Amino acid sequence: MKLLFYLGLAGFLLFEILNVYFIMPMPGSQRMESIDFAYFLYSWRWVFRSLFGLAILASIWPMYQKQRWVVVGGLVVLLGVIYFFNFRMSADHMFYQPEKLQMLNKQENKVKTEKLITGIVLNGEARAYPIQLIAYHHQVLDTVGGKPIMVTYCSVCRTGRIFDPAVNGKPETFRLVGMDHFNAMFEDAATGSWWRQATGEAITGERKGEALTELLSEQMTLSQWLALHPKSLIMQPDVAAEEKYKGLLTYEDGKSKGDLTRTDSLSWKDKSWVVGIEIDKYSKAFDWNRLKKERIINETIGNKPIVLVLANDNKSFTAFARPTSEALFTVKNDTLFSGDQSFLLSGQSVSNDSKIAGLRPVNAYQEFWHSWQTFHPKTERY
Repeated sequence: MKLLFYLGLAGFLLFEILNVYFIMPMPGSQRMESIDFAYFLYSWRWVFRSLFGLAILASIWPMYQKQRWVVVGGLVVLLGVIYFFNFRMSADHMFYQPEKLQMLNKQENKVKTEKLITGIVLNGEARAYPIQLIAYHHQVLDTVGGKPIMVTYCSVCRTGRIFDPAVNGKPETFRLVGMDHFNAMFEDAATGSWWRQATGEAITGERKGEALTELLSEQMTLSQWLALHPKSLIMQPDVAAEEKYKGLLTYEDGKSKGDLTRTDSLSWKDKSWVVGIEIDKYSKAFDWNRLKKERIINETIGNKPIVLVLANDNKSFTAFARPTSEALFTVKNDTLFSGDQSFLLSGQSVSNDSKIAGLRPVNAYQEFWHSWQTFHPKTERY
């Protein structure tokens, strides 16, 4: 009975630790290829808990009669570990969606205009989501232009993505469950599959290999966004999360002191900033320091010509498909020029000639180099 008690107690303790260890940023955990094992542990968690719990129950009375304080102490430790790893270290108990999503117009807005936002335009409706806010929430659900969207952000990877929260044409709901290779993971309610935030792909579970549809989004300062989209609505801070937002006050400027969210000022280090672009399975990373010097980059990804431009505020950037490889662009005062044509940073033609098409934007992401190269292992460097 003594051996059975110790095996049950040790097994229960080890399971509770490992059940969280592989999907949270603990020493060594995020550098392993362990997602399928982590999912196995999580999927069978009640089976493991039942087995170890039964072992403890079957032996607890004989043990209590002989070694009362060993039993009491062991159970106290077990309950402490269960509470800590399931209610303190669990991702969905650390980060919450807004209790009330409040969107205000330019006149009523209370968010400082120098703050960075992730913006989206759907069916003529524009909305902006401040990074300081969504970096805490990780996920914000909204409806834009009559279409449901899921705004996501992972502060450890510096990845902002907006998805259509539907799988196989059916609306789906997700909860934050942890992370893999430092990137946030969401669990769908229907099958319990785990989805990677940076790619929108299900990486384990029944839906492994499926992917959410990503929507076009842009990162820029709120002032730049409102200059391009003056009728945009802006997400406001959730009163219930005000203290959590304070911890991310300097994050977007790269001044965070946390080991997971800090920024390397030198180029091509793990925590250096890059702008990543992926087109037709081809990807390229652009060093943020170099972009600040060059301001505008005419480049080709695969066989697709693109142009990447940084605004005068040194924070806002956008990328477009170039009409042809011969069409080269320059920038001045946040206006793009190519030949005798000029365009705003929204891609809209400055000319009144309705025959001149605007530029087609492409998704471009500012993120940490370690994140981009992890999820785009064949990426090229500019």
